[in-house]
This record gives sequence, C-alpha cells and structure tokens, in this order.
Amino acid sequence: MDGAGDGKAGVTVVVPVFREAENLRVLAEGLAEVLGRSEMAWDLLLVDDDSRDGSEEVVERLAAEGLPVRLRVRRGVGRDLSLAVLEGLRLAARDRVVVMDADLSHPPACVVDLLAVLDEGWDMAVASRYVDGGRVERGWSGWRFAASCLATWLVRPLTDCRDPMSGFFAVDRHRLGALERFRPVGYKIGLELMVRGGLRVAEVPFRFRTRRAGVSKMGVRQQVAFLRHVGRLYTFCLGGRRLAGLAAVSLGSLAVDLGCYGVLQSLGMEHRLARLVSWWPALVSNWALDRRLTLAARVREAGGLWTWLLIGGAGRFVVSGGSYAALTSMMAFFDRWRVAALLVSVALGGLVTFMSVSLSVYRRHVRDE
Repeated sequence: MDGAGDGKAGVTVVVPVFREAENLRVLAEGLAEVLGRSEMAWDLLLVDDDSRDGSEEVVERLAAEGLPVRLRVRRGVGRDLSLAVLEGLRLAARDRVVVMDADLSHPPACVVDLLAVLDEGWDMAVASRYVDGGRVERGWSGWRFAASCLATWLVRPLTDCRDPMSGFFAVDRHRLGALERFRPVGYKIGLELMVRGGLRVAEVPFRFRTRRAGVSKMGVRQQVAFLRHVGRLYTFCLGGRRLAGLAAVSLGSLAVDLGCYGVLQSLGMEHRLARLVSWWPALVSNWALDRRLTLAARVREAGGLWTWLLIGGAGRFVVSGGSYAALTSMMAFFDRWRVAALLVSVALGGLVTFMSVSLSVYRRHVRDE
C-alpha cells in the first residue's frame, strides 16, 4: 500500500496521521468530491505513525471502493508529524503536494484555492487563519488562542507569513530541492519549509474548524519540541557565532543589572526603586555590547536601529519593572527571594528587546542573505 511515483501532473495530498481512523473516510470522500469536480488527477497518501487503530483496514476499504488512497506506516521510529510529512513528500506520486491534517480542521474545498496560488508562480501557498477573510471557528479556548499568537510572534523575525503555524499548505516538490537539508523537530513542518527552504509564500484565507472526532495530540511534549525547532531555525538564520554574541550581550547586561541592584539595596534604597534604577545602566550596557558584538556588521540605517531600540527599551522598562513589582507584591516566594524575581523580570524584558530589534534588524539581515 505504499510506494513512490515518478512525478507527474496533478496533486498528491499528504496527511500525517496518528489514531485518526474515524476521520479517514470523511476526509477521503471530501477530497474526492472537491477534486473530482475540478477534474484534476489526484491521490491521497496517509503517512501513519503506527497507530494500530484500524486505519489500515479503513484504507483497504476505501481503495476497494475505487478511491485513490494509499497508506504508508512508519514502524520502529519515534512519532513525529514533521518527519511523517517529509516521508510523504518523498513518496508523493505527483509534482504538487498539499499537506493537511486528518482531524477535519482543514476543509478540502480550500485545496483547489491553494493549487491556484501555485499556478501564479509562488513557491508555497499557505492556508491562513490570520489574513483578511480567514478565521477560527468558536471552540478554541483562550489558552489555545494565546499560545498560537505567542508562537506566531516568536517566529515573526524569520518569515513574513502571517500564519507560519499553519499545517495546511501546498508546495511544488521541485521548489524544495533535496529534502535531506530540512531538519524539523515536532509538528511545524510548514515553518521549516518556508524558512530553511527560503520559499516565497502566498497566503489564502480559510476557516479553521475545530476537531469533530478523535483526540488532539497537542501536549507539553509537542510544545517543547516546537521551542527546540525555533532555536534551530534561529541558529540557521543568524548563525551560531551571532547567537553566541547575543548570549554574551545578555550575560554582560545581566551582570550590570545584578551588580547595580545589589549596590543600591546595600545603600538602603527600597528594592522596587532599586530595580527601576538598576535597569538603566543595564540597558545602556546592553545596547553598547549589542552594537559592537551582534549588530555592527549588519546595521546600515542608524536611525531605524535607534527607533527600534527605543521601542524595545520602553517595552523592556515596562515589562521588566512591572513584572518585578507584580511578582514581589503578589507572591511570597518572590518577595522572599527577590533575586529570583529580578531574573524572571530580566528574562521577560530581554525577550521584548530581542523581538523588537529582531523585527527590524535580524529580519532584514535574513532577507539580505
């Protein structure tokens, strides 16, 4: 039930699956209805991470009914959605590939729209929840929506795509080059392709549906894998040497912050006021080191840089000072261990600064490369 084709016109729909047997018939019949109307040659390739939930029997019945459905089961390997998609890309029977989920959150009707964008010459077409016309159905918790927004924000310096977390997209296999160069971790294979592959991306609005059946596989393990993946992509885009420079800058400014904070308290200054005052020499040292170690070779527009540094500095002041005051006022642990509260506030403030500068300077550098 598996095997690679020699590449031809039409589309292969690649769907990574794990314990989604109850959704497979609805998905296959939905694709048959949409793609049948378009008179487009197509097939559905399910890449299963050894579900053992009856998926193989469902696919056998669908194939016997004449639907162009194949199943590839990955046995003896760790469960990983991105690696399952890469295997699907290798085995795809046709030149164009659409990747979508098996949980019915991605409407088959959008497949034709994605392929039409490829016809316009784009390298990758992404079904987007966050462009005009896109939306998420009610059913998402506030926590899940916040997590999606935070994840999108974290990778903003790496891509212009408004919805880089989308798992619903279309690509031409010939635009990807050697698949061995991709090194995804976890479940955001679309992000990996657009960043490491340097693909030109267009977005198509779609309505994201909540899961109709089955159980979500999202958990702490997947979130940790995502953070590892983001770290790899920043290393790829900025280089290990530049990331080492950023670490040196952060440690240097932290040392200044802690030193001033300790000296001011030893002189009798109230700890919250000491926190706000110690922030200023730390900020100045951070900027000075940043310009010398990590930004000097890349910045050409000094005015633009200082604008973003001021924005980042203001944000860092509010976040760092505010989080320190909140932690020490509301939680006994942090009031007792104030240095711990300072470290947390520094981390949060540093993230704000890094992202503000990244959106202007690092993104520009990645594009220039």
